[in-house]
Amino acid sequence: MNKKSALPLKLKQNHCAAATLFCCSVLTPIAGYAETESEAGTFRLSPIIVNDQAIADDDSESVVAKELWVGGKVATSIQDTPASVSVITEKEIKQRGASTTEEVLQYSPGLVTDYYGTDDRNDYFMIRGFQATTYRDGMTLGSMRGVREDPYAFERVEVLRGANSTLFGPADPGGSVNFVSKRPKFESIRNTYVTYGSNDHKEVGIDVGDTLNENETLAYRLTGKVKDSDREYDYSKDDSEFIMGGLTWEPNSSTSATLLIDYLNTDSTPNSGGYPLDKEYDRSNFFGEPDYNNHSVERTNITAQITHRINRQLKVLGNLRYSDLTDDFGYIYLSDTAGRVGSTVNRYRYGSDTNAQEFIGNTMLQYDASFDSVDSSTTVGIEYRDASSDITTADGSVTSIDIANPIYTGKPNFPLSSDNKKDYTTKSIFLQQNLSFDDKYIVTLGVRNDALNLSNKNNLTGVKANESFSETTLRGALTYKINDELSAYLSQVESVAPPSIDSNGSANKPERGEQLEVGIKYAPYEMNAIFSASVYDLTRNNVPIRIIRNGVISTDPESIGKSKTQGLDLEARADLTENLNISAGYSYMKSEVVKGTLRNGSSIKGNEFVTAPRSTASLWSHYTLPNQTMSIGLGARYVGSYYFDAVNTSKSEAATLFDAAFDYQITADTKLGLNIKNLLDKQYVVGSGTANYYNPGRDITLTLNHSW
Repeated sequence: MNKKSALPLKLKQNHCAAATLFCCSVLTPIAGYAETESEAGTFRLSPIIVNDQAIADDDSESVVAKELWVGGKVATSIQDTPASVSVITEKEIKQRGASTTEEVLQYSPGLVTDYYGTDDRNDYFMIRGFQATTYRDGMTLGSMRGVREDPYAFERVEVLRGANSTLFGPADPGGSVNFVSKRPKFESIRNTYVTYGSNDHKEVGIDVGDTLNENETLAYRLTGKVKDSDREYDYSKDDSEFIMGGLTWEPNSSTSATLLIDYLNTDSTPNSGGYPLDKEYDRSNFFGEPDYNNHSVERTNITAQITHRINRQLKVLGNLRYSDLTDDFGYIYLSDTAGRVGSTVNRYRYGSDTNAQEFIGNTMLQYDASFDSVDSSTTVGIEYRDASSDITTADGSVTSIDIANPIYTGKPNFPLSSDNKKDYTTKSIFLQQNLSFDDKYIVTLGVRNDALNLSNKNNLTGVKANESFSETTLRGALTYKINDELSAYLSQVESVAPPSIDSNGSANKPERGEQLEVGIKYAPYEMNAIFSASVYDLTRNNVPIRIIRNGVISTDPESIGKSKTQGLDLEARADLTENLNISAGYSYMKSEVVKGTLRNGSSIKGNEFVTAPRSTASLWSHYTLPNQTMSIGLGARYVGSYYFDAVNTSKSEAATLFDAAFDYQITADTKLGLNIKNLLDKQYVVGSGTANYYNPGRDITLTLNHSW
């Protein structure tokens, strides 16, 4: 990473490139792109940079990201972004051997991951005590959220703590996770690998790309992998196939268009059925049904992105994505009770079949100008999203099981308990304004209106329901550049999350979030590093709760609940020397139910959230020996104790887990890598309800990687 100049920031004009809403809303709105200083194409920029050149950070060289970007196409300075941000680069993902998005995110402050352990239906992670909203290349995954994304598809993963609907649209208040897809580059990419590891894990992958013509206006990339594996419990599987192809066309320096098509197919076991509550059991035990516990997913994305610079001050951006999903799920699980006598445990069944389609598209105009000592960037945009799903479910009790001598009874057959067709439409308009004064003060303002239409048809009863909402969210922030190394910011943001409509046609008000945050960021000249600290106050309003009036529990939940978190996030990412890099984080969070009840209407005011530890900390370090042939990585993750239930009666234990990595460079192009997760094989309960769920056990993988 080149050192920054003390002079006003400059950036070479080069190829324009594709962008998405994530970048356009959070990156381009806070940029200035103004006055030409030389015929060579150098521009004077406001302190927050937008870079049309495809090459921003080089993830193959560092775990330190200095910019936010989408597929390497659009970049903005992290140091001057008025929000708490983390970027997990491709290099760090490879160093740690992260094979799930939970593993990618588990070294980022403010996040709690994998809190259901052996429940492998979804990727579980929360930010600042609330659910995270997920995006792929800046566009919301929405109804695709339940799919376990494959990290091999990503260039990097970006985390923005504290949701901001002004930037992203309807979202939960905790924060946002953006998965950045690998995309074509105008350079040769030749890489393949094979992996073998614990639980008979076998995997092979390939990533290739290059230019397709002599004048280098067309580039391609093909990325794919196949995995055949078990999980750590009996009667399990964890198989998947993934392939993604992309084409990028750049006929000149002002226009770029990219087409990406990816296909994911998974065939796995969603859960062991949980473990009894009375004592600790071996992770290999299986208390579900081998013929029923299964999760099969097929998902296809088609994404198109285009950007065109009309002139030096004005550019237009457009993004489209269509997704198609089938998700078949069957799950039999334990329903144990504390103090149970004997070895017979009740079981329940839940199954669902889902077919979903989603279309999302947006168009934006960005206008940049400079007036003496003031740089201005204005972005106005519209967005349309249409998501539909057909979901059938079946649940109920099944035969109990003798946990001392399990005998499986086969696949149960039950009638449907629900059959619903849901539609979700959003029409949005947004405006972002950034003003930079004397390259010292940056004022960021935003407003967005989302017109939401939700409908549900209960195919079993014939009941149809439709609800419409119009929600406006605001954003305001001030960044002060103390000097070229140090910046501080104050921000206030809002979020809105739409309710769902139940089978009876009932819906509550949209949930609203508000966050006040103060932060500071330091990027020293003397090393490639960035350090950040932030404190925040985050509140969620309009939480649906049931209340008791005159001794009677309300029939439907009322949108009067309120909850909040307050906390501190610290993060350091640094190349301490040429051979040593670290990623470290610490988070302190206090959560509180300001107004809330259980389903029976009893108050839980003053209680802490479920799965909201007061303290979490992590440190990953990676050292390459001076001879450059061997490297060693060591990591530690601490998760403080947290409550399993809303009434705050049972808690997890605080735990520290260790990870390790070792690489040996066989030749200049071939490397052998060993990764060990949960090095000491610590086992403890991370989730508990009708059954216990343990953290993943020790996992060892050996990977041979070759480039040519």
